[in-house]
Amino acid sequence: MRIEDYALLGDTQSAALVGRNGSIDWLCFPRFDSGACFASLLGDSRHGRWLLSPSGPVARTRRRYRPGTLILETDFDTEGGTVRLIDFMPLRDRNPDVVRIVEGLRGQVRVHMELVIRFDYGSIVPWVRTVDGVLRAVGGPDSLYLQTPVETRGEGLTTVADFVVSEGERVPFVLTWNPSHLPPIESTNPERALTETEEWWKDWSGRCIYKGPWREQVLRSLITLKALTYAPTGGIVAAPTTSLPEAIGSVRNWDYRYCWLRDATFTLNSLMAAGYQEEACAWRDWLLRAAAGDPAQLQIMYGPAGERRLTELELDWLPGYEGSAPVRIGNAAVHQLQLDVYGEVIGALHEARRVGIESDEFSWPLQQHLLEYLETVWRQPDEGIWEVRGPRRHFTHSKVMAWVAVDRAVKDIERYGLSGDVERWKRLRETIHTEVCQKGYDPARRSFTQYYGGTELDASLLMIPLVGFLPPADVRVRTTVEAIERELCHDGFVRRYQTSESGHVDGLPPGEGVFLACTFWLADNYWLLGRRAEARKLFERLLALCNDVGLLSEQYDPTARRLLGNFPQAFSHVSLINTATSLSAAVDRPAHGKSP
Repeated sequence: MRIEDYALLGDTQSAALVGRNGSIDWLCFPRFDSGACFASLLGDSRHGRWLLSPSGPVARTRRRYRPGTLILETDFDTEGGTVRLIDFMPLRDRNPDVVRIVEGLRGQVRVHMELVIRFDYGSIVPWVRTVDGVLRAVGGPDSLYLQTPVETRGEGLTTVADFVVSEGERVPFVLTWNPSHLPPIESTNPERALTETEEWWKDWSGRCIYKGPWREQVLRSLITLKALTYAPTGGIVAAPTTSLPEAIGSVRNWDYRYCWLRDATFTLNSLMAAGYQEEACAWRDWLLRAAAGDPAQLQIMYGPAGERRLTELELDWLPGYEGSAPVRIGNAAVHQLQLDVYGEVIGALHEARRVGIESDEFSWPLQQHLLEYLETVWRQPDEGIWEVRGPRRHFTHSKVMAWVAVDRAVKDIERYGLSGDVERWKRLRETIHTEVCQKGYDPARRSFTQYYGGTELDASLLMIPLVGFLPPADVRVRTTVEAIERELCHDGFVRRYQTSESGHVDGLPPGEGVFLACTFWLADNYWLLGRRAEARKLFERLLALCNDVGLLSEQYDPTARRLLGNFPQAFSHVSLINTATSLSAAVDRPAHGKSP
């Protein structure tokens, strides 16, 4: 299936992807970054999946989330009748579950189940047996229990079942993970779990204060962000998947099941704008814990609980999504130098103060230490926002974000009476600003460039007015936007940068889709430049790329008209929320609420 054919299930600690055919093809237990027990998304059914669907031909399939929830309903119309598959993951106060309920809506439908459990990303065939009517699969440290009134049987290392559902009947299935060394736990009541899960999500979504014209899309994005939150710590993973390709057949396949510091400012703004201060506080606190310690050891990403060792490995037994190998777990970019993260961290903490999140005694000392370290390294080349695997360069965006770090620290001192050598940092702010304008701008091209001395463009340059580095009225902002429109846009959507056969910038083979977050940034720039009709039109086109249940991946292929990259992507949904908030504003202000 195409990436857009999947929907998300989640319990704010882990997640699953279920296709429109009723197959759960990706599931990691007990955490987002745990080994998958269903990995057919990156291979085939032999690598694990859980299928529930009509046995015969399906005339039509319709699906939706229950309003304000992450409870998925998929209706299958057949010649003999209609059945509804209700899928969800209960919010966790015990071991994690996936609950599936088959409901008869019309006539009689024969339903088929195939359960292929393969622990450790499809590599471990478990020992399966039935004890007291409960199927138990054990492999290494993991075990899964299947509870259902339906009689199951084994066929070729697969658990299967066939049953008939009549109108008004409801047939439940509950799959529960448990450490294999512990005894079985008390069974979950599926109907009670459904009621409690729906009430929990409706209560949560009812707190959304966004009242603009795109409320449904904004709320779905907020629910998606909440689902990608690791509740025990407040961290938010970039996506629940790994190795979904940026181009079909490409090696541009990365593990996104981690928390990026870069998302901090965007995420804080989107949560606060929608009224979710509790989640914003939890994210801020996660950020403080993750960034604590020696500033020289600051990483660009961490595990959901703040883990620092994210060793990258290739899983050679998985062929990859549509043959897009290698499949990777872990992420070697964790070791890169990316100067912009200092701007994101300090900017995020500044934003938290600005919107009224009470600071603790740890926040400002951490900012001071980070800034003092940035003073010593900001002139160094780095790998930049896109985590290139080519040579380090003096990326313009990295220097702009170094300026953001100093600018926000100066504002914190001036506005909140915090301690610090404000005059020294004002001089540093001016030094960085002057250098960027001299070395990062090409007068011949009338545009800022990807890196000092280069001629290439980069979509990250769209952040220049969004973070307040230059005002939207500055001619250099307008001409840079126009250059990006000419050279990086494909059918109106924005590429991050031009890839090439030589791979001289990112060290990788050419080719990828347009980047959705960058296209939202272009809409923000249109808004700031007074091109309001174009901003709204582009935003509406972006909304049209959401799949039938409102989800976005990282990238999009305008030629094949399909989503690409890890899915669903937090950065895309954060950008959707922020742009909707900006376009809904009654008065002009900087995009995303950032102070200029």
